[in-house]
Amino acid sequence: MDLVGGAVSDLTAATLAGTLRAVVREGWGETLPTRFAIIGMGRFGGHELGYGSDADVLFVHEPRDGVDEREAAGAAGKVVAEMRRLLQIPSSDPPLLIDADLRPEGKSGPLVRTLASYEAYYRRWSLVWERHALLRAEHVAGDEDLGRRFIELIDPLRYPADGLDEEAVREIRRLKARMESERLPRGADPKLHAKLGPGGLSDVEWTVQLLQLRHGARQPALRTTRTREALAAARTTGLISEDDASTLDEAWVLATRVRNAVMLVKGRAGDTFPTQPRELGAVGRYLGYGPGHAGDMLDAYRRTARRARGVVEELFYGGA
Repeated sequence: MDLVGGAVSDLTAATLAGTLRAVVREGWGETLPTRFAIIGMGRFGGHELGYGSDADVLFVHEPRDGVDEREAAGAAGKVVAEMRRLLQIPSSDPPLLIDADLRPEGKSGPLVRTLASYEAYYRRWSLVWERHALLRAEHVAGDEDLGRRFIELIDPLRYPADGLDEEAVREIRRLKARMESERLPRGADPKLHAKLGPGGLSDVEWTVQLLQLRHGARQPALRTTRTREALAAARTTGLISEDDASTLDEAWVLATRVRNAVMLVKGRAGDTFPTQPRELGAVGRYLGYGPGHAGDMLDAYRRTARRARGVVEELFYGGA
C-alpha cells in the first residue's frame, strides 16, 4: 500500500507542534498568555493528507488566569500569523499552506476564537454543514487539555443523540450536489474525476459521514475522523454489508492513489487523469500498469467507480 495520508498527516502535526513551540518560546518564553490549541480538520484531521495537500485547521485559545482577554487574543493572533509565515518560507520542502476557512462564519469570522466563543456560536448558529465538517475535527497540536475540551464540546453536534431528521438528510444531499456542480471543472470527464466524480472520494466520504451523523451517538466505533476506520466500523456494526464496504473501500483507495500519482507526475495537485500521453503513462506505471496499457487503467478505474456509485445510490441517496 503506497497511501501516504497517515504518514503525511502525522508529519504535518509534528511540524505544526514544533513550529508552535518555537514561536511561543521566541515571543513569550515557555508560557503563552493564553492556552492555545490547533484542531485538524478535513483530510488533515482524518489523517488522509496526500502529496501537496493543504492543512485545514481551527485555532482555539483560552486566556490564562488574570490575563486580559484582548491581550490573550492578541497573543494568539500573533502566534497564528507568525506560524503561517514560517511554514510558507521557501526551503527544500514544499510550503505547508494552512487553511482556516472551515471556522465559524468562514473567511468573515475571527481567525482565532476562545473556547467559550466556539461554544456560544455552535449552540446558537451551527448549521448542518458545520456539524458535518466537525466529523473530521481532531486535536493535533498545542494545549492538550484545551484540545480535549474542544472535542468534548463538539461531540454532541457531530454525533447527535437523536441522529438526523429527514430535513437534515435532504440538506446534506443538497450540499453535496451543489458542491459538485460548482467545483467540477468545466470540460472535465466526471467519470474520471477522482474527487467529485461518480464513485470518487466525495461519494465514498459523504456516504460514510452520513452514517456517522445518523448512528455515531449509538455506535461508539463510528466516532473516528478516518474514513476507512469509520467504514470498517459501519461494516462490523451491521450498517453496511461486507460486499458494499469492500466496494467503497476499494474505490476510495484507488481514487486516493490516482490523486497522489497525478501530483507526483505533474508536480501539482490534480483530481483527474492527465490527457498528455507521457504523463498518463507515468500515472499508469505508478498504478502498476505497463507501457501501452493506459486504456486498461482507465477502464479499470471506471469499473471500480461505477460499482461504488451503485452502493452510494442506495446508502446515500436512498435508492433514488
